[in-house]
Amino acid sequence: MMWRPFFLALQFLTRVPVPAMAAVDDRDLGRSLLWYPLVGLLVGLTLAAWDWVIGGAPVGLRAALVLCAWVLVTGALHLDGLGDSADAWMGGRGDRERTLAIMKDPCSGPGAVVTLVVVLIVKFAALESILATGDWIPLVFAPLLARALLPLLFLTTPYVRPGGLGAGMAQHLPRRTAVGVVLATAFVVPAFTGAQGVWSLAVATLVFILLRALMMRRIGGTTGDTAGAMVELIETATLVAASVA
Repeated sequence: MMWRPFFLALQFLTRVPVPAMAAVDDRDLGRSLLWYPLVGLLVGLTLAAWDWVIGGAPVGLRAALVLCAWVLVTGALHLDGLGDSADAWMGGRGDRERTLAIMKDPCSGPGAVVTLVVVLIVKFAALESILATGDWIPLVFAPLLARALLPLLFLTTPYVRPGGLGAGMAQHLPRRTAVGVVLATAFVVPAFTGAQGVWSLAVATLVFILLRALMMRRIGGTTGDTAGAMVELIETATLVAASVA
């Protein structure tokens, strides 16, 4: 089924209902990564459409409702990864095995709670600033850029949990096609958004490089949680960059 990897990406990254599928193999999972930028674009267009629907509300309320929709559409998937990663980084005390063990713990510690609150506050403030100008474009390219960099993460970074879902994705990701998808996204965003897109792409790339370096230094690669944390932090940084540009 040609669209099977797309539906897998949509099912994994959002709470949008998708057609029922038979048993999923690792090849489909690997190919699903190629569709992550498109899913990010659809998330962004959904947010922009929702903002248009509630356009008559005060800007602070609009920002809050857009942020709520963002969390609902994605099922807080990446927020969960951010919280787990924050707990692990703070509690791991520089030790790789301790960091990985804490990351698997389903309970949230104070590090996770504080990090999530801070990130959501910053995201809300950036949204309020952006929506006050009437500019809806950052709502689209923030989730797009964040998810477009996930294939690059899996291309360049070892997955450190053998047998995990991400291990199958990384192993069966079509590498040449993935490079093409990442480069196409890097070209399309500035082409359609001009200087603002170039600035946001530069910020997203810088955050990616810094976060990847932190992952490599602490755990020698990435996990699903750190990948999710990267998505949240790139989204937030991109919104902040757009709000001050």
